[in-house]
Amino acid sequence: MDEVSLNGEPAYDDEAEEFEIDGECAMTEYVGQTGNILLGDNPLPPAVGMEFESYDDVYYFYNCYAKQQGFGVRVSNTWYRKSKERYRGKLSCSSAGFKKKSEASRPRPETRTGCPAMIKFRLMENKRWRIIEVELEHNHLTSPTSSKVYKSHRIMDLGSKRPLPMDGSEEVGKIRLFRTVVIDAEDNGIASFDEGDFGNNIDQSDNKLNLKQGDAQEMLDFFTRMQLSSPSFFYVMDINEKGCLRNAFWAETRSRPAYGYFGDIMFIDTTTLIEKYEVPLVVFTGVNHHAQPMSLGCGLVSSQTVESFTWLFRAWLTYMVGRPPQTVITSQCKALQTAISEVFPRAFHCLSLTNIMQKFPSELGRLEEYDAIRKAFTRAVYHSSRVDEFEAAWEEMVQSYRLMDHKWLQIVYEDRKRWIPVYLKEVFLAGMFTVKENERLTSPFEEYLSRHTSLKQFFSSYDQALLEINQRETLSDLESNNSSCTLKSRFYFELQLSRLYTNSIFKKFQDEIEGMYTCFSVRQMNIDGSVATYIVKEDIQVEEKRRETRDFEVMYNASDAEVVCACGLFNLRGYLCRHALSVINQIGLEEIPPQYILARWRKDINHSYIFNHGLNGIDVNNPVHRYDNLYKCALKVVEEGRKSHDRYKFTSQSLDEILNKVRI
Repeated sequence: MDEVSLNGEPAYDDEAEEFEIDGECAMTEYVGQTGNILLGDNPLPPAVGMEFESYDDVYYFYNCYAKQQGFGVRVSNTWYRKSKERYRGKLSCSSAGFKKKSEASRPRPETRTGCPAMIKFRLMENKRWRIIEVELEHNHLTSPTSSKVYKSHRIMDLGSKRPLPMDGSEEVGKIRLFRTVVIDAEDNGIASFDEGDFGNNIDQSDNKLNLKQGDAQEMLDFFTRMQLSSPSFFYVMDINEKGCLRNAFWAETRSRPAYGYFGDIMFIDTTTLIEKYEVPLVVFTGVNHHAQPMSLGCGLVSSQTVESFTWLFRAWLTYMVGRPPQTVITSQCKALQTAISEVFPRAFHCLSLTNIMQKFPSELGRLEEYDAIRKAFTRAVYHSSRVDEFEAAWEEMVQSYRLMDHKWLQIVYEDRKRWIPVYLKEVFLAGMFTVKENERLTSPFEEYLSRHTSLKQFFSSYDQALLEINQRETLSDLESNNSSCTLKSRFYFELQLSRLYTNSIFKKFQDEIEGMYTCFSVRQMNIDGSVATYIVKEDIQVEEKRRETRDFEVMYNASDAEVVCACGLFNLRGYLCRHALSVINQIGLEEIPPQYILARWRKDINHSYIFNHGLNGIDVNNPVHRYDNLYKCALKVVEEGRKSHDRYKFTSQSLDEILNKVRI
């Protein structure tokens, strides 16, 4: 055997890695060699799948989490190979196990409880340490406010035997941080955030962000301001070996809970990198229940490399507690594709159709028959309803215009199953994948960011952008809850969804209701047990002055009320198509089956995230502010009321009394 397991207590002496905790200000700062800076309401609870640069980083992360929760940490096991390389470890609560029986006349009292709380982690092939097993529950009381000081929380600064300096005001000092700071080995100094480190790096080196004078200070002011207004604001910085800022990631308080509701699909927007904006912003974009774009996190990258994207995606995944998205949409960038496959290996990766269409002029614009080629390309991509139809149209285009050896067309054809709509009918895309020529995905910050917007301007206007994004959603909530759309038919399922869906989504669904009138024939072709197959004929416009009749196959399974149309609109958009609705109407179903009513579109969605109006306070004359503030207060009451049966009864009775008084 080439593997060895060593059990025992870790050595906590002066030669341990530098670590210093100030219990008065609830701040922890760890000095290591990774070059990452993790800040925010940290640390997150450990979760399976989290990755770290080193064994020590895992220990420091868990130790900070332990201090925040009110328990100590000890090393239960460390496994070594014969080469003395560590490859596996287990960290436990300091109350794990039991002490060996002592024969002393006055033995020390037993302080351990056999606590099961622990994490296990191992070295992966990519040389990163991944958490592989987690137990968060303790069999004893833990208290973050406890005055007890555990041995693992007393590790001091390496070599210097002095606390690390804390920059900023006393208010900033009260923010909970988990921070990895870069050490200059020659000067024994800490990499600081002044203009000498960042602001003067105005060359185009791929190893650091191109920051101008004042950008670094504006960035730090922004992060500090966001944390003061919301302690759960999170950010991470990546520092290179020279102490220069290389990449950064941040996320607002609401991003993680919003991802819990709307994280089934995500668009990683790199428009600023493609079009060479001054701000190299990457936006993790989702869509809410009004089909509005929302930020699930943002990043700045120094270069379009696999390393930068991998770091950014891992930072995002750590913030999201190791929960990857089901589907990711990105631009056609090889570095992006490689990073996606490494960090989100199980996610379905789509390529943005909009991005590919934008490249078409630059890739084929010099060809003599460009206009005819573009027309044939567009017809094959947008108007093919079956795979064989697309393949035939593509082959005809390639042969007719002698494009067999065109490299770009060869590349996009090889990737066709990730961007041609006809291949994506089995992938849920929630309307985020463009399937029409005039459609495109938008960034939540589009109105605040242009090609020449400086980093300083962007951060100074970020608060206002966030406020408008939040108000837009809140106003849409109020509109959906207090008003209804005019019905366009007498179908009961239209009335059914008008009561359930937000106005924005319901209006999109009404397009399919109107489209039912272009479906002039519904014919049952065959039946096999409980499964019946129908052909729905529709008169559709394929070009500006040309219409044609097309057949759409719809299968209906009576045993479980399953209805599937060959057009695939339900997965593409998130609601049933006109062809499926025509079949439902024909067979006499009044209501849409419950599996086709998605919680992500409902107007009564009980989202737990709330909007923060920053340092400007609440405007009582603003209905949006009143709504948000009352909702925030109510959530606190609910959180306390759920903790016990007695609290629940008291809270329920009190809320009833309040409601009666408010109505009076």
